[in-house]
Amino acid sequence: MTALVLAVLSPFLLAGLVPWAHAGLKHRAGWLLAVLPAILTAFFGSLMPLAASGAPASFRMPWMDSAGVMFSFRADGLALLFAVLISGIGTFILIYAGGYLKGHPHQGRMFVFLLLFMGSMLGVVLSDNLITLFVFWELTSLTSYLLIGFNHEQERSRRAALQALVVTGTGGLAMLAGFLLLGMAAGSMELSDIVGRGDQIRSAALYLPVLILVLLGAFTKSAQFPFHHWLPNAMEAPTPVSAYLHSATMVKAGVFLLARLSPVLGGTPEWKASLTVFGAATMLAGGTLALVKTDLKQLLAYSTVASLGFMVMLLGIGSPYAVKGCLVFLTAHALYKGALFMVAGAVDHETGTRDASVLRGLRSVMPFTAFAASLAGLAMAGLGPWLSFIGKELALEAVLGGGNLWLAAVAVLTSASFVAVAGVTGLRIFAGPRSAAPKKAHEAPVSMWIGPVWLAVKGALLGLMAGKAAAFVAPAVSSVLGRPEEVRLVLWLGVNAALGLSTLSIALGAAAYMGWDGLRTAGRLGDTILKWGPDRLYDLLLDAFTAFARGQTRVVQSGYLRYYLLAVVLSVMALAGHSLYTRGEPPVMVSSVPVTPYSAAVALMIIASAVAAVLLDTRLGAIAALGGAGGGVALIYVMYGAPDLAMTQFLVETLTIILFMLIIFKLPRFARLSRPWSRVRDGLISLAAGSMMAYLALVALHVDLHPPISSYFAENSVSAGFGRNVVNVILVDFRALDTLGEISVLGLAGLGVYAVLKLRLSGRKAP
Repeated sequence: MTALVLAVLSPFLLAGLVPWAHAGLKHRAGWLLAVLPAILTAFFGSLMPLAASGAPASFRMPWMDSAGVMFSFRADGLALLFAVLISGIGTFILIYAGGYLKGHPHQGRMFVFLLLFMGSMLGVVLSDNLITLFVFWELTSLTSYLLIGFNHEQERSRRAALQALVVTGTGGLAMLAGFLLLGMAAGSMELSDIVGRGDQIRSAALYLPVLILVLLGAFTKSAQFPFHHWLPNAMEAPTPVSAYLHSATMVKAGVFLLARLSPVLGGTPEWKASLTVFGAATMLAGGTLALVKTDLKQLLAYSTVASLGFMVMLLGIGSPYAVKGCLVFLTAHALYKGALFMVAGAVDHETGTRDASVLRGLRSVMPFTAFAASLAGLAMAGLGPWLSFIGKELALEAVLGGGNLWLAAVAVLTSASFVAVAGVTGLRIFAGPRSAAPKKAHEAPVSMWIGPVWLAVKGALLGLMAGKAAAFVAPAVSSVLGRPEEVRLVLWLGVNAALGLSTLSIALGAAAYMGWDGLRTAGRLGDTILKWGPDRLYDLLLDAFTAFARGQTRVVQSGYLRYYLLAVVLSVMALAGHSLYTRGEPPVMVSSVPVTPYSAAVALMIIASAVAAVLLDTRLGAIAALGGAGGGVALIYVMYGAPDLAMTQFLVETLTIILFMLIIFKLPRFARLSRPWSRVRDGLISLAAGSMMAYLALVALHVDLHPPISSYFAENSVSAGFGRNVVNVILVDFRALDTLGEISVLGLAGLGVYAVLKLRLSGRKAP
């Protein structure tokens, strides 16, 4: 289906048109650019019936066919759920960015980055090939690096962008290794094929390495403990970026990957233990840290960390209830978190601060923003009739169904932290008497409140129209479970244990909200501890890698040619020596060519010349000795019937000597730069390298990879080359291009000699 691939690539194409759109419309270009994601949202929504019927739209084109790599996309239920969220929320993000960055000199650049990121995320969720998915996965890392570091003149922005790239990029490389192993275990790189081979993969010996590597990629991307620190630091990015990354895109890519591979890797004890333990740890860390922050974006960022842990934990449980709860919660979280981040940005934009401890009473001056914040806050608190309430009920039911009381306790505490954060971001800063702010507060422009209002209202309506929400989520649930699954969502399931836990979490959250000032005071101790947490560990590791790189550079890139030559020679000796050692029986050291007195004399001349070149302490003598060695080699060519090679060798040796002679006059006086022991070392290495090359030559004489071609030349010399001298015909006909290259080299060397001689004779200096 060509329309599917065009839909994925269209944001990239539109990004190329942004400079013209922004030049003409300035900040209003956001409204125009938002038309594309709005169309994409409708398009992906129209594909839902196909996915629900079990015949999802797909596109496949050979890419690297011999390696089993296809450029393929498949719009099943899970992919469409994410695609609708990415394009739908992206629509309002582009509009919001137009108002938020109005007048910014690089606003057009922001539009480009957002569209590139949107296309990358669509590629991730719709890819049906592991390599295609990886390519788009890494594109999200690169584009998020650009987005987070948008204010690149600020050191904190650059650090946050680099940290996000290092953490997610490292995880991505591990994930690539896992994908390759997964492809080997499954015998295919197509996800639609792999999903049907879950039993085969889970019983394979490669299962555990695949699981570990894939989890590294997913955990780093979705900021699971202990990789969670990059996400709050990414709040250095402008608010449109934060809202997009936290609502439906990058941070949920890891959750998407786990959900996508759940039919393949899920259900084993290793899977359940890893996801539930790390998910629960992330929930506790994010929920606790969120309570002690005062910056609105930091509050929301840490609550996102906790939410991501919640989703991962539910996928680890893996029951139908848990999967339904995960996807409903994911949808609700995308809506209310996108709205709340945009609210935080609007408040900062209009008041000059994001400090929740000083902001109060904004309801009267920012009514639309307050309306959106209150609806989104109630959704975040998990109150009815919002969609998040249904998701939380399902999640708690799944936790209780698994019989893990400690997980239930973690879920309740995390939900309580959501209630407290929702109270601060959606109620506290808007209620009560108005406080002083750095700027005179007023309502944000329509481009900055239309998105939050729409998303907040959408979250409430989906709760009231649970049937439509069920139709939206059901195909995705079937994709994750790997079988058709009926999804029925209702607001009221009666009085049960899940409702009791939900009520308890709301009560605890309300208490935390009431005592928020005290929690922040107690949290100062936590800030001290956090200085030595994962964020500090990241700095230490980065410093260690930098020190290692500097030391390695000093050794490897020393600036001395002799050390580079030593590294090359030793590396060749090690690799070739290992191959020769493992090859088995050595070749027979007997040559069919008799050793004549002439050849012995030439050999002795070469050896004597080489020794003299090492021992002589004058440049002229060393060069003459080298020329003697090269001339000896040329004589060997003559004796064994290769006059063309001999002629080439003589010419090269002659030109080399002439060039050296001319250059010597420009060099300083000869200085002995090496000590005796280093000369002994170099001599031994040279002797070993020469011996190995001689041994390799003997081995080559006994290797017959292909039938000899000498008979071909003899038979075709007259008929094809019209010559009776076979060697001449080979040089000028059969390998004419090679001969032309040799002639060119000699010609250029001759021109170099001529130029140097002419310069010398005319007395002019080189420029």
